[in-house]
Amino acid sequence: MSGDLKKVEKKSPKGPTPEEIVNGFQSLRAEQRQLTSKLGEFELELNEHKIVIETLKNVNEDRKCYRLIGGVLTERKVKDVLPVLITNTEKLKELIEKLNETITKKGVEINEYREKYNIRFQGLDGPKQDDNKDQVASTESRGNVLVS
Repeated sequence: MSGDLKKVEKKSPKGPTPEEIVNGFQSLRAEQRQLTSKLGEFELELNEHKIVIETLKNVNEDRKCYRLIGGVLTERKVKDVLPVLITNTEKLKELIEKLNETITKKGVEINEYREKYNIRFQGLDGPKQDDNKDQVASTESRGNVLVS
């Protein structure tokens, strides 16, 4: 059982270790990527809904159509399906708007985290003008490492 115990790390009064800072930053970026991925899925679904709505508007209301609900194909009439699709489209628009706001907030949180811990990316963040020589020498020896 002693092999299963987790190490308890004591935090120094100075703050988190560089590894904890990097892990926290990577976690924030992963969350942002997940949100962006979900946003893409919802936008694709919204576009599909719009295409179906446009198609069904030109069809007789009493004509049969098929709708996939939870993996089950159901037979309905156009007049029953069209209002549901329009409602779903409006809800998807609201969800996409909220998700965009959440992604923006996450981006601000990531930028604040970067500023708080002075996280720089080699090649992306240009060296500062006042300590240009020191920065170039120190980044050449580090390689492609996220440094705090």
